[in-house]
Amino acid sequence: MADLKWYPSSWKSKSAAQAVKYPDQQHLERVLTKINALPPLVTPAEVERLRFQLAAVQRNEAFLLHAGDCAESFDACTQQNISAKIGLILSFSLILIWGGRLPVVRIGRIAGQYAKPRSSGTEKIGDREVVSFRGDNVNGLDPNDRTPDPERLLSAYFHSTATLNYVRGLLTSGFASLHHPRDWSLSHVRSPALRSEFEKITQGLSDALDFSHTIGADSGKESVPFDRGGDRGVLGEVDFYTSHEGLMLDWEQAMTREFNIAGSGTSPKEKSFYNTSAHFLWVGDRTRQLDGAHIEYFRGIRNPIGIKVGPSLENEELIRLLEVVNPNKESGRVTLITRYGAGKIGDHLAGHIEAVKRSKHPVAWVCDPMHGNTLTSSSGFKTRNFGTIISELTSCISIHAACGSRLGGVSLEFTGEINDEGFSVTECLGGSMELSEEHLGLRYQSFCDPRLNFEQSLDVAFLISNYFKEERLGGKGENSIYAALRGRKTV
Repeated sequence: MADLKWYPSSWKSKSAAQAVKYPDQQHLERVLTKINALPPLVTPAEVERLRFQLAAVQRNEAFLLHAGDCAESFDACTQQNISAKIGLILSFSLILIWGGRLPVVRIGRIAGQYAKPRSSGTEKIGDREVVSFRGDNVNGLDPNDRTPDPERLLSAYFHSTATLNYVRGLLTSGFASLHHPRDWSLSHVRSPALRSEFEKITQGLSDALDFSHTIGADSGKESVPFDRGGDRGVLGEVDFYTSHEGLMLDWEQAMTREFNIAGSGTSPKEKSFYNTSAHFLWVGDRTRQLDGAHIEYFRGIRNPIGIKVGPSLENEELIRLLEVVNPNKESGRVTLITRYGAGKIGDHLAGHIEAVKRSKHPVAWVCDPMHGNTLTSSSGFKTRNFGTIISELTSCISIHAACGSRLGGVSLEFTGEINDEGFSVTECLGGSMELSEEHLGLRYQSFCDPRLNFEQSLDVAFLISNYFKEERLGGKGENSIYAALRGRKTV
């Protein structure tokens, strides 16, 4: 059990997996001091609001969508890319809400997801052995730019700030309005089945909003564009939260600040430490050692946290982790993100569910069907098979149901990026567009892990939405997307 005394730097007394070795420690300290003096990116009130909403996920009263890039890059911090990513998240969540009639908690892997863990500290490029690329906040992708540079941490702060500023601007100026969901970049989607299914939702939504306006259930100003003086209201603004893997502990410490707990109602005000670089952080499968630095850091922050749960995690170790990071069994605190692989989920998930049930720890169960299902194509591209992703997701839903549990969310690596001609990336195989290995080279953009493109992401959204719709209505039918994908080889 960890020492009960905690402070933002107490992790330094532990061994830190995936630590970055900076050649100039004094330079690093100067940069960290500067970062520590800069304003927070998120507020305690926002963090507390997310905790409250994640508690609803734990009670099966909401569904969590956690999605975005494997790792962001500084070059991708553009208006087009950010708008496309937010548009995809909004489209995905609308599909889920329409089918499941449940609120969706939206957490993006955005505005700080720059670092990436590596299995080795070095890699071979040609006949050279160089330091592994660790993400834009550490070193460069160019083999000649692999020396860790503290200034990249400062650059990460400002790129995160710019991203979050634009996201906030989009979501408070009408971009998220349910009066025009077709503006969320669906125009480029080439799959007829997807376009048809989404059009059914938007038309049904339009009819419902017209009816509400006719009977006087809204003020009328919500249907007026924001830039013409319209109200935002419940139809025009959504909650959106940011997240990243808490990998770089020097950075996390520099962004950790002590505040009064928002809305605590106690007098004198109770204080706690918040990580102000993101609303939600998760600890990865490679860094969740019970006696390690990352768990020591995570146990002390007020933010809701995620823990990646893979096949190497024993049942008893999982419970010990929960006891360390959430000893008081607080609701909304812990999300368990399972990532076994389609071939292994049947051997591990049920045991983990039963162990957590016996412990009476409140958790949200989220499926990550991406990370355990990566392969290398015959053409040399790192890719994922859509059919395998769906296999793990559907197995996860079934196993939860058999255990008297319920899947509370999904964690996906996806992107809404399109090129000037309106084509999505081609990084994962299969889906309704039937991408095959010969298509991978057309628009393979990721420098990290392969991502679902816009169409493949909506495929997943409709599958989940249909499941919850049929569950809600007490039926066992399948919509046309589900039938089409199950009826043909998904590669």
